[in-house]
Amino acid sequence: MSAERARSLSAAQVDALLAPLARAKSVLIAVSGGPDSTALLIMAAEWAARRGRGRVAAATVDHGLRPESAAEAKGVAALCRRLLVDHRTLPWEGAKPASRVQERAREARYRLLLDHAREIGADALVTAHHADDQAETVLFRLIRGSGLAGLRGMEAITARDGVTIARPLIGVKKRDLVAFCRARRAAFVDDRSNTDPRYARTRLRALISRLSEEGLDTQALDRLARRAGETEEALGRLTALVESKLGAEGAIDAHALYAEPIAIVQRILAARVAAAGGRDSSRIGLEKIEALAAAFRDAVSARRAHVANVGGAMARLTAKGVLSFAPEPARRGGRQ
Repeated sequence: MSAERARSLSAAQVDALLAPLARAKSVLIAVSGGPDSTALLIMAAEWAARRGRGRVAAATVDHGLRPESAAEAKGVAALCRRLLVDHRTLPWEGAKPASRVQERAREARYRLLLDHAREIGADALVTAHHADDQAETVLFRLIRGSGLAGLRGMEAITARDGVTIARPLIGVKKRDLVAFCRARRAAFVDDRSNTDPRYARTRLRALISRLSEEGLDTQALDRLARRAGETEEALGRLTALVESKLGAEGAIDAHALYAEPIAIVQRILAARVAAAGGRDSSRIGLEKIEALAAAFRDAVSARRAHVANVGGAMARLTAKGVLSFAPEPARRGGRQ
């Protein structure tokens, strides 16, 4: 989408972007005051007015990390009054972390927004993540050695703690959102932390700028995310078919499991470990699952027993090739 197209963005185009929100009874827009979320706020307010139904509210998280953050939240509140959108400022209270500031601030932001969404009865939280954010996320995960699930980047629609999280602008470039705001004469703020080299995201933006000279630009990274997502979806369906043959619950025939491609084996092991350990499979490191899959593969080939603890679960293979999973036993002293 060019800057010129953004200036003439029609109601139909905005409606197409926000179409995934049509089923929500009430949506909460996360608005920081930057150009991305300001554009989203204006789009959502006008979209709701055209539809004549549904409710749009907005919230701004004041992390209290910058002296100007309170004033920025007041600016968002003023814009919301003009747009006839209910607004709430959500302060991040308490002592602030000395390390991993952005990561912990992000977690606090989601917690505050999700709590507020439930409080006001909103069934969807809408954020202004865009194509440039997606590219940074993919590059960050690529550098960290993520698998396909990570390389697909941020999903347009996810769920967390019973609330739908929607990112309708994930395919729109930041420059187009800036142009949209300027065309509407909507003021926005520039967060100085976005240019602070202490933060990984800032360094990634500079890296993408350099990589763009070799063709690895935002568009290429977004394309990688799309293709990774398509492949991930295909693997998910194949994994479900294998799971149906192995049995959804109970012990697994390890010989039948290892007749499948190793990527399928790893996914099934990750799901079984997560279920037994009571954890989210995405929180179990891929390296741990790869090591577990390799260890069991060797044990199956040698027809010997093997036991491993990973992700809060105990995985046990018998010499006859029966693979089972159980919660990791409590350690002495009652700790898990």
